[in-house]
Amino acid sequence: MEKNNWHHADIIAALHKANTTLAALSRQHGLRSSTLANALSRPWPKGEWLIADRLSIHPSVIWPGRYYGKDGVLKERKARIVRKNI
Repeated sequence: MEKNNWHHADIIAALHKANTTLAALSRQHGLRSSTLANALSRPWPKGEWLIADRLSIHPSVIWPGRYYGKDGVLKERKARIVRKNI
């Protein structure tokens, strides 16, 4: 049984229900307002995690096609987060 990724409109609606937008979430994390929209159309683990964290779910719930292999096993996909030394 293959699960489909959420539709872009469903992700945006879920963020609205969580009282935010893609643009606001992008700016909150120091990104340009349109940057997180990239995660809707192409794989980008960091963006996927930022969106999923705001919705309090694992990114594999939103994008099962990106997180599960053909064998149904969860792939290891970690966000590359650059940490600055303060």
